[in-house]
Amino acid sequence: MKQPSLLSALAFALLPGLVFAESHAGYPIQTTPRTGGDGTVEQSDTNAYSRPQGNLSMTKRLDFSVGNSFFRNPWVEAPASTDARDGLGPLFNTNSCQGCHIKDGRGHPPAVNEPPVSLFLRLAVPADPEADAELLRTHGFKPAPVYGSQLQTAALPAAQPEADLRIEWQTVTDTLADGTEVELRKPVYHIENPNYGPLPDDLLVSPRVAPPVIGMGLLEAIPQEDLAANADPKDTDGDGISGKQNQVWDIVEEKTVPGRFGWKAAEPNVNQQNMGAFAGDIGLTSSVKAATDCTPSQNCERFTHGGEPEVSDKVAGFVTFYAKTLAVPGRRNMGATSVTRGAELFNETGCAACHTPRHQTGEVADRPDLSNQTIWPYTDLLLHDMGPALADGRDEFLANGNEWRTQPLWGIGLAQVVNPQAGFLHDGRARTLEEAILWHGGEAQAAADHYRQMPAGDRQALIDFLNSL
Repeated sequence: MKQPSLLSALAFALLPGLVFAESHAGYPIQTTPRTGGDGTVEQSDTNAYSRPQGNLSMTKRLDFSVGNSFFRNPWVEAPASTDARDGLGPLFNTNSCQGCHIKDGRGHPPAVNEPPVSLFLRLAVPADPEADAELLRTHGFKPAPVYGSQLQTAALPAAQPEADLRIEWQTVTDTLADGTEVELRKPVYHIENPNYGPLPDDLLVSPRVAPPVIGMGLLEAIPQEDLAANADPKDTDGDGISGKQNQVWDIVEEKTVPGRFGWKAAEPNVNQQNMGAFAGDIGLTSSVKAATDCTPSQNCERFTHGGEPEVSDKVAGFVTFYAKTLAVPGRRNMGATSVTRGAELFNETGCAACHTPRHQTGEVADRPDLSNQTIWPYTDLLLHDMGPALADGRDEFLANGNEWRTQPLWGIGLAQVVNPQAGFLHDGRARTLEEAILWHGGEAQAAADHYRQMPAGDRQALIDFLNSL
């Protein structure tokens, strides 16, 4: 990863509206609470993730409200009097976007005897690079026979869910340098009671918990060339960090482009990400995703369709506008000594090598609220090897089984304010930020080991910094 030079830092400092300090580790330290640029909002309660961009015009706020209604309210079985919101299923994981993205925030693994809603399993089987070349080019993996690309654990009354999902938790103890013991939990996934025949012996599964939706329009507005400049897939600079861009299929453009959304950066833009969620999570078709995850063996055609497509382009536009307009909450407690110290440690330990603090958005047509903003998302949107402990063993386009996209950290200190059950990492296994740090391996192993060696005061300072974001 390329660290910003002093010359580039001075150049940024001369631009109007930018406020930052340069850390001696080479990464900028945020000194403004405006994490999401001019659209940042001051909100730190349970609704912290649900506000529109603060610099959004009143006219556009109406569009935001319409999108919010389709994002929040449940979809129903067709036919229904609410024909703008019918067509649910017949197989699905939840009946609304908010069902997964709880209050626009993180989901969580199910509690004991609780059905999974905001966590699901992606499915695949090993692919033949030659025989499955076209499928891999446009889909990124080979779906499982009969069960498709996602395990649906809910269904309409006249249908059967694909199976039940049960999670077994194993305890892992991590002992830090000063003798402190931290209890971690490792998930083991069990697919039980399959209703459509036996599962493949070579089934590959990848757990996914719903991430927060804030700031997605700003992330989409970061120029592609800036993200590419941070990539170093062969680690040519020898710093142990070899982030790479995924290369994924853009359905609308019908071509391969860099990916930046989803846990494996397998989606190129917010709209395709949303329409994929409608198809996989709720069982709804759109002009982008003309088919759901139902396979011919599951006989879903016998159920009444909710329209062609079920999510109209107009509704899709409102939902995507909403998802691209959710504001980032401003930082808090920035003046605290421990937070200041934690910011320095974040850079010194190498966390900032992947969780890149600052970006500048480009010009976005008809969206001045997203254009030319200095933002602090703490991500490079690149794929990184996170080590065997977090691996799912399932490839997706160029992402191998050990690789995950760097998750943005903005707003992370409010995650459990918005949803008290929220879990961290791709599968929600980490109950605290400390647990999340200790699970890091691969390219992040050195940073995690630095944390293990820190005295208790410095560890707390780093956590205090993260909680201030």
